[in-house]
Amino acid sequence: MKSLLSNIFSKKKKLSIEFCQNNLDRFLNKGTQASLGHLLRDQAIQYKEFECLSHCKECKQSPYAILNGEMLTADSMESLIKQVENKM
Repeated sequence: MKSLLSNIFSKKKKLSIEFCQNNLDRFLNKGTQASLGHLLRDQAIQYKEFECLSHCKECKQSPYAILNGEMLTADSMESLIKQVENKM
């Protein structure tokens, strides 16, 4: 019975997001900074910013983040934020 109730009333699964500091410096601007800050305040999100995530080729080309071990890339920071929101 406990597993049935757990499935019905399950908590939101936590999302783990990793960001590269160099990538954020390159693609984050004042307009997207507020959107990203709002997203990261969500209780279902755990995030960590690293100095480097060793994805240098992707880092130079487009915004990216590692979401639960999966790399997400986008044409713009706005698009990346929307991808993360859709995964929630």
